[in-house]
Amino acid sequence: MRRATATLLTLAAIATAAPTLAAETAYGSGVGKAQAVKVSELMGNPDRYVGKAVRVEGLVTDVCARRGCWMELASDKEFQTIKIKVDDGVIVFPLDAKGKVATAEGVFTRIDVPVERVAEMKRHEAEEKGVPFDPGSVKGPEVVYRIQGTGAVIR
Repeated sequence: MRRATATLLTLAAIATAAPTLAAETAYGSGVGKAQAVKVSELMGNPDRYVGKAVRVEGLVTDVCARRGCWMELASDKEFQTIKIKVDDGVIVFPLDAKGKVATAEGVFTRIDVPVERVAEMKRHEAEEKGVPFDPGSVKGPEVVYRIQGTGAVIR
């Protein structure tokens, strides 16, 4: 009787855990041993992390609708996100990742965008997101921080 009860409990535990395990999908090289960093820490102290491999986790707030070549993760700080950019076609993030939790890994990068490229960059982003572009939003050169992604797990 004890053995049957133990077997049933084991089967119940496996059945409960199976949906959780099956819901995880890895992209690229997945995630490994890069340093786990909160998005707020990256954005609050970017120079400390530029050029380093990092791992972040957050709710997926947006995904590139054209090629799946980037996704944005919500920070632990309200109204803050970080973009995970991958090479087109190498990794393709699915549109249905929005609203799911993702862990992503890659190299934290700084991009200095000259004023003449800022309008082009913002216009392109607006097109990808399907929102209008306001040329008046361009005020000068910008610094963009993002993660050049090597892998992710979405669940």
